[in-house]
Amino acid sequence: MPTAWTFQKPWEDYFTVVQWDQRGAGKTYASNSAQALASTMTITQMNSDADAVVRYLRTTFHKNKIFVLANSWGTVLGLTLAQQHPDWLYAYIGVGQIVDMHQSETIGYAFALREARVHGNSNALRQLRSIAPYPGLGPLSLEKISIQRRWVNYYGGLAYGRSSYNFDANAEELSPEYTQHDVDSVDPGGLYSIKHLLGPLGKLDFENITTFKCPILLFEGRHDYVVSFEVSANWFSRVHAPSKRLFWFENSSHLLYEEEPGRFLLHLVNDARPFAADVGDVAPG
Repeated sequence: MPTAWTFQKPWEDYFTVVQWDQRGAGKTYASNSAQALASTMTITQMNSDADAVVRYLRTTFHKNKIFVLANSWGTVLGLTLAQQHPDWLYAYIGVGQIVDMHQSETIGYAFALREARVHGNSNALRQLRSIAPYPGLGPLSLEKISIQRRWVNYYGGLAYGRSSYNFDANAEELSPEYTQHDVDSVDPGGLYSIKHLLGPLGKLDFENITTFKCPILLFEGRHDYVVSFEVSANWFSRVHAPSKRLFWFENSSHLLYEEEPGRFLLHLVNDARPFAADVGDVAPG
């Protein structure tokens, strides 16, 4: 939420946009006892929370259906919503869709290792080799994934053509929605969430979930190695839905909405919004 203001405002000309800081993150982390939340930090509970949020929005805004757009970890919750409650959704929009974490992590590791060899980066090679075999057969550890991500990000697997996320480092400080207390809670909340959810997430596999009863749109960065674009695209080729479309962002990795914001908005307006417009559920032009 604290960086959304940098790209979201144009969306609001066409959609009512609702952001959700989940339990254990952002404003929710800042407003609750971490100790009290600990026992509830499960994927099952997060899915239940996502259901509750959608129920609330449908009731509050008097809508039979809404759109759900999810990115990265959020796609775990979004895809589950699309599977379990297709009647709630005009369409599900997955951005950097997680399908098989183990396979995705393996591909990302191979990418970072390959780039480190090409560039003769001895420090990267030493660190990456220290966690081999990656991700391994056991639980995915925070230490291992941190090293993998450090070099995946460095070689543009997070933001295409960039070696870090520093280009957006000050965005949180300027957020109109976040107090300084909220901003200060972002990193502790993120670490808190990862510690509780990383183990179960590492075992996640949607490969055999391929039949849906609502439209499915996938937005994928051609250079995404945080969540493998290859795994997502291969899975999507087997998906059956009333309508499905895959949109490639050729100059993006994992942060499509920030890397190609104009193209992102174009697809939301031209390819998602018509599902609501066709039944008259949009604001007057």
